[in-house]
Amino acid sequence: DVGGALMQPLARQAPERVAGLFFFDFVYPGIGPRMAEPERLNNIWYQSFHQMEMAPALVGASRESCRLYIGHFLKAWSHRKHAFDDLLEAFTDNFLKAGNLAGGFAHYRAAHAGRVRMMKGEAPALPPIGVPTCVRWAEHDPLFPYEWTDRLGETFTNLDLAMFADVGHFPHREDPAALHEQHALLDVGRRDRVQRSARDRDHRRAGVGTRLAVRFL
Repeated sequence: DVGGALMQPLARQAPERVAGLFFFDFVYPGIGPRMAEPERLNNIWYQSFHQMEMAPALVGASRESCRLYIGHFLKAWSHRKHAFDDLLEAFTDNFLKAGNLAGGFAHYRAAHAGRVRMMKGEAPALPPIGVPTCVRWAEHDPLFPYEWTDRLGETFTNLDLAMFADVGHFPHREDPAALHEQHALLDVGRRDRVQRSARDRDHRRAGVGTRLAVRFL
């Protein structure tokens, strides 16, 4: 979701450098004040906690405290609850490295003002993104319900949206086989676009104008 939020400004400011976008569940302007609805607060409290100077020290006070904190999110946000069981110690090792907790929490501090504006319905109107965008939104993400896809078309004008079934917030870890299938489809679509673009270029060079409508997979 962080990657999805960070890629949107790039796609607006330099669309010529982006061939396409592929996202799971993420923050986008159309979510708006729904992010702060009362029934959502138990899922977003950590964003406020991460604003506090003491947050990295509390979480990193011991290996056990770090493991409990990171492990909570890996399990609570997953639909397949054991998806990270074999990786929890590796996550703990990584976050206990000098500066990693503070650096990770710094993202939330930097994004805080913008998210508060969005929650209050005061976010500035942004131009839509025309880059081909494929979104596979998880069916069971407690942070980002599938119902919140209802306004994606206002932000992404060239959108291919579908549900990623039977996964939570971490589709790539919870069902990597299904993700591989999605990537295979994207590869086919990408090759098709390249081939069509080459034919289109050849036709133009020959003085034959043609326009091709290519669906982004």
